[in-house]
Amino acid sequence: MSLLKRIEKGQLGGEVPSRLQELRARRAPTVSGRDAFLNLKERIQDKLIAELDPQMDVTKTDEVRQTIEGMYDQILAQEGHILSRQERQRLFEQIVAEILGYGPLEPLLRDEDITEIMVNGPENIFIERNGKLERVKVSFESEEHLTRIIDRIVSPLGRRIDESSPMVDARLPDGSRVNAIIHPLSLNGPTLTIRKFSKVPLTVDDLIRFGTITPEATEFLKACVMARLNMVVSGGTGSGKTTFLNVLSGFIPNDERIVTVENAAELQLRQEHVVTLESRPPNIEGKGAVSIRDLTINCLRMRPDRIVVGECRGGEALDMLQAMNTGHDGSLTTAHANSPRDTLSRLETMCLMAGMDLPVRAIRDQIASAIDLIIQQERMRDGTRKIVAITEVQGVEGGVLVMSDLFTFEQQGIEDGRVVGRLKPTGIRPKFMEQIEAADIHLPPNIFGVSVRAA
Repeated sequence: MSLLKRIEKGQLGGEVPSRLQELRARRAPTVSGRDAFLNLKERIQDKLIAELDPQMDVTKTDEVRQTIEGMYDQILAQEGHILSRQERQRLFEQIVAEILGYGPLEPLLRDEDITEIMVNGPENIFIERNGKLERVKVSFESEEHLTRIIDRIVSPLGRRIDESSPMVDARLPDGSRVNAIIHPLSLNGPTLTIRKFSKVPLTVDDLIRFGTITPEATEFLKACVMARLNMVVSGGTGSGKTTFLNVLSGFIPNDERIVTVENAAELQLRQEHVVTLESRPPNIEGKGAVSIRDLTINCLRMRPDRIVVGECRGGEALDMLQAMNTGHDGSLTTAHANSPRDTLSRLETMCLMAGMDLPVRAIRDQIASAIDLIIQQERMRDGTRKIVAITEVQGVEGGVLVMSDLFTFEQQGIEDGRVVGRLKPTGIRPKFMEQIEAADIHLPPNIFGVSVRAA
């Protein structure tokens, strides 16, 4: 008999005389099965926390889990409740998740098919799976419970969330991106958004298999990275910019010093010589903030071979361009934009946000000298992410930035709700081919859609 049925029949606490049971029913309101289960969970959890050694190293999760399991069996026997094997295991997993993990979020975080978790208050939780949103039957006990889990995420990073600082950007230990916002800014209660990262970082072979990019375009981009060309990965929110930036950075030779600058450290570079810098919000007194721009300026003094800025959002764009123009070739960054042309416009705007009274022509000259390539990525209507354009920045003519598409995505139709198409070369060879060949990299002409005979 299930826990809920035993609760309904009054058998949760063992055998109770029927007459006494009737008297209790008259005196107290009926307790639902869910409330009784939560009460049982809270009692066992409180006893476990009270009996656990406060000096225990919680980072040794396997040892702590075994300790909790032994104590759990004893406390459950003391409570006198008879649970089925499934109920017993479910209750144990929930308690372990509360003590060692992130409560109700644990099963969602372990599910590798889920790419995003969106918590709109304690009772409304949505996920993204295969590019589609769906609601899940998971909930928090209360707003306080949800706030406690958010604190558990941000506290180890030295960040805080309260009424004086109701917004926070953070990350999980695996690099997954976290954003939280609470009352009074969020009227739905505490709101939490987690963009999950794969435990095993995606490789270029994975992206080719997913149809994000073609082998020919991959070979071309690998050559561009190794030849130290400056690139910007652009796209909308959720289009996969950071994931693709991570894949691109994997082409950087292992003997170079790489400095990464991010708001929340998400990049998972595999090279040996990597320095990771993370911005810092102001403290409770409004002081001590360290911005992306501060870190970008500072990393120029750290003798980097490559600079990787997680995302340019403001005045740091000007410092990034300056770095690219002063000997730090091969730098990478991302930017929000709807097209390669919009990317250049946004870069101009962000440079003006630096507070410098620069003429637009001077900014465009800097952009043309610094940026070699823009890679545009989009999230398609079926939820898949695809590279839709690889565009060369050729220079400035008549005060206008000149661009040339090297690869463009051609959509051929939709089959079974899936977008069908392919990234195809335009037949144009980039002007920076000499720089690639100077790095002793020789690309076959067919990569650009040019036949060997025509070449």
